[in-house]
Amino acid sequence: MIIRQNALVYANCIVLGALLAMPAWAQQYPNKPVRLIVPFVPGGGADTTARLFGARLSAGLGQQVLIDNRGGAGGTIGAELASRAAPDGYTLMLGTANLAMNVSLYGKLSYDPTRDFTCVTLLSSSPNLVAVHPSLPVKSIKELIALARRAPGEINYASGGNGSTAHLAAELFKTMAQVNLVHVPYKGSGPAVVAVLSGESSLSMAPAVAVRGHVQAGKMRALGITSTKRVSALPDVPTVAEAGVPGYEASQWYGVMGPVGLSEAVTARLHGELVKIVTSQDMSQRLVAEASLPIGAGGAEFAAYLKEEVAKWSRVVKFSGAKLD
Repeated sequence: MIIRQNALVYANCIVLGALLAMPAWAQQYPNKPVRLIVPFVPGGGADTTARLFGARLSAGLGQQVLIDNRGGAGGTIGAELASRAAPDGYTLMLGTANLAMNVSLYGKLSYDPTRDFTCVTLLSSSPNLVAVHPSLPVKSIKELIALARRAPGEINYASGGNGSTAHLAAELFKTMAQVNLVHVPYKGSGPAVVAVLSGESSLSMAPAVAVRGHVQAGKMRALGITSTKRVSALPDVPTVAEAGVPGYEASQWYGVMGPVGLSEAVTARLHGELVKIVTSQDMSQRLVAEASLPIGAGGAEFAAYLKEEVAKWSRVVKFSGAKLD
């Protein structure tokens, strides 16, 4: 599913109607601080996004939004905690693409991401950049595919670890492009990028914001971006889909969720504030500058997208054989 860009246009109309229909008690929400669980340690993309939106959400709600980092086990610890919280709007979670991936990566989970959460707002999408060391003799996705087919198993790619978004994004690429690339996991996206910069690994699918500077400095060569549309921060870099792998898309996304049973009124209040943030000029400009895409899709569209993500990554995990338990 491609999240429609006109979500930002019609979302405000829907939210306004919902807010007008709210009962009085819901309009008084919140009357105490709200906890936003981030299922990863401080300093990463999820934590940065949570703090960026959380500060603005605090202003909109009139109550402090407290960031609660509960990292570990690929995000499953924090997700389990959020799924068991009371559905009163005072415990939320920043969901990411890992939520959809972990269903297949872990043999047993105590929660179902499509059943045990209320989707509030899909905030943004941050694509990866397919980039190679300058010594690799390819200048496009098609040339990369051709070389990989001529030399199966001889091109390696670096990722931030087994089960990371970069790992599974590359496995999806392998499946759709019908090529054999060798996975070399590192302890984080930072070391993976360094490995490509040094020539230790040939290829990377790291977050675009982490690789863009190296590409502009000529230390890495960008072949494609994993989003459905080009990003203005890298206007000359084609999407992987248009560059040779039709239908390919593999981005890290961020969305606010609550436990299942969150009321429609509270969901609408939260969504209304979050849409204001996403559509604000300063936030839109900041996201675009970081090669991210502002979205602002509501609960129904977010929930449908989550189901499609679970199904997509299930196929990728089955093909790759990746497991984390």
